Amino acid sequence: QPAGKDVEFPMRMVSTLLRPSALSMPITQLMRTASCVLLSGAAGTPPQSAPTTAFPPSAPVPPSVHSKARGARSKPSLLSRSIATDDLVYEAMRFLDGSPDPFHACANVAERLRGAGFEELSEVEAWAGKLKKGGKYFFTRNRSCIVAFAVGSKYTAGQGGFKVIGAHTDSPNLKVKPRSKLKTAAGCTQIDVECYGGGLWHTWFDRDLSVSGRVVVRTETGIEQRLVKLDQPLLRVPTLCIHLQSPKEREAFAVNKEEHLQPILADAAARALTGEPLDEGGATGATAEEGVEATAEGEGGAADEGGSACEWGAAQEPMLLSVVAEALGVDVAQIADFELNLYDTQPAALCGARSEFLNSARLDNLASCFLATEALVAHATEGGGCLPGGRLSADADISLIALFDHEEVGSSSAVGAGSPIMAESVRRISASLAPTSPALAEDMTAATIGRSFVLSVDMAHAVHPNYQSKHEQVHGPKLNNGIVIKSNSNQRYASTPVTSFIVRELARRSALPPPQEFVVRNDCPCGSTIGPIISAATGIRAVDVGLPQLSMHSVREMMGVDDLGSGLAMFKTFFKDFRELDQQLK
Repeated sequence: QPAGKDVEFPMRMVSTLLRPSALSMPITQLMRTASCVLLSGAAGTPPQSAPTTAFPPSAPVPPSVHSKARGARSKPSLLSRSIATDDLVYEAMRFLDGSPDPFHACANVAERLRGAGFEELSEVEAWAGKLKKGGKYFFTRNRSCIVAFAVGSKYTAGQGGFKVIGAHTDSPNLKVKPRSKLKTAAGCTQIDVECYGGGLWHTWFDRDLSVSGRVVVRTETGIEQRLVKLDQPLLRVPTLCIHLQSPKEREAFAVNKEEHLQPILADAAARALTGEPLDEGGATGATAEEGVEATAEGEGGAADEGGSACEWGAAQEPMLLSVVAEALGVDVAQIADFELNLYDTQPAALCGARSEFLNSARLDNLASCFLATEALVAHATEGGGCLPGGRLSADADISLIALFDHEEVGSSSAVGAGSPIMAESVRRISASLAPTSPALAEDMTAATIGRSFVLSVDMAHAVHPNYQSKHEQVHGPKLNNGIVIKSNSNQRYASTPVTSFIVRELARRSALPPPQEFVVRNDCPCGSTIGPIISAATGIRAVDVGLPQLSMHSVREMMGVDDLGSGLAMFKTFFKDFRELDQQLK
């Protein structure tokens, strides 16, 4: 027994070697499994010999997760599921844990694409002469929206189309306000936050929260944008104890979003260590502001003439700036601005008697972003990519994923689906691969749009077993039953009978169960997503689909593990077979 391991460790080893699946293992695989347990120890940390994951390990691995060779997932025993699980699920959990905000999500997707040989493009440079058949490219906007595409080796301008999978990188959360400092209340230091999107805000109470996002930093050479993710619990929004609530308050947990959601950062005594005197219940003193002003001319250059840097820093909670600066390895005075989000530090985890469920924050819609990325990478690289015999070598289209920001607040922004990003991408890519005549190139782009198709992918509402009456009687998706087609005759979704048929046929070709259907009840409002927005802006045919989940917009959501595999299989078949299928439609 290794030194420092608790008494549970020998039992884990015994249960691993005696589980039913181990009895039929080759001796080499059995030894490898035992080694994984030895290396992981009683704490359950991932073994050093585990396969390299597709996404960068930017967050701690969930303690119950290890990986094995990707393949068809059999029903695991109660003992075996915590020892080994599908690579796909393992990588999805890595991605979810490492992407607490759109900036980290795009950074992780970009890293995955670079590792697969994709070349990064700049939006501010011309693409003419840079794009070629068989090439793989991506670009980002605002570091919160990313577009990636692979050009088929047989693509011909005006005769090919765009096969698009669209999703969004944002999720409802609490954002730090531009002026984060609040008055001290009841001996507690808090920060000021704003509700982003339509979250189930009561689920944010009593969670171990931290912050992540983008920070603008002054350096000796200029201004840099840096990402920050504080892994340790830093903040908490505590509930009011039951003893201090009236009977009516106990019956309905009503949240005042302005007054009840301000998280506690520290004890006031701890804040005093920053050198700032405190006035209980009143305004804070000037010492910290003077400190910010005094250091604003330190490393990174002087404050601007109007003193805006000093004014901005003085409006921030000093302890928040301090921990962010420490994480970035810079002085507090170098921080010029930030966009910070709160997130739940609990990592993604498998759940259920057979680990058939995945619980995590931001499944809506990072699960779709993850699968879209994996499908594009597989299409662009499997079989040698653009080499003879590879998927891309036989492709006559352009396969593209577009992961937008701001869907949760309507998509009307420079980086949302309502922006020109989709139309500009189609136009610029088509023009770069078309003849030099502007008139001919424009005509070919129009023909290309007519041959294109968008899978708008956003998570779907599974039937809640405790609230089954909330679903329409014959349109109730279930967890672990595959992809869902979302329809609404009032055009809240982009699906039509023809585009829905294409999804059903893709499922058939993927050997998947028939797609499930979701239609909202007539007495309930219907949400929407990016499908109708993209279709209206570009004229490209679209269908809205998603994977079923529960607890949508909660701080922690739930989906079926098998649905990850179904989604990936569907998306890969879409990139491979859509052109052949579309040509059969008359």
